[in-house]
Amino acid sequence: MTKTAVAAHFTGRDPIVRDIYDRLVGAAGRFGPVMEDPKKTSIHLVRKTAFAGVVTRRAALVLTLKSATDIRSPRVTKRQHTSAGRWHLEVRLTDPRQVDKQIATWLERAIRISQ
Repeated sequence: MTKTAVAAHFTGRDPIVRDIYDRLVGAAGRFGPVMEDPKKTSIHLVRKTAFAGVVTRRAALVLTLKSATDIRSPRVTKRQHTSAGRWHLEVRLTDPRQVDKQIATWLERAIRISQ
């Protein structure tokens, strides 16, 4: 992983998008080491396997979390039942303050099932 490749995802984006991302990685990092794995259109956050994906938009960040269960929350904008015990849940973040205790809890759960 190169910081340059991660940084490329923020080219042409509002600076707040990088702030949201940094806060998100910091929140996930409280539960142990997190590797950033930049792809062509997204950045995967990885422990042993990917537990989250991040797609940058002009003024927002779309976070996709791995989950063992569906999470019924108005914050979840899209949900996909990918297998018997796996969900992918999407959350749109437009402000670093949205990376709150609830998001941290969801990150922790995602990390647990990705170890």
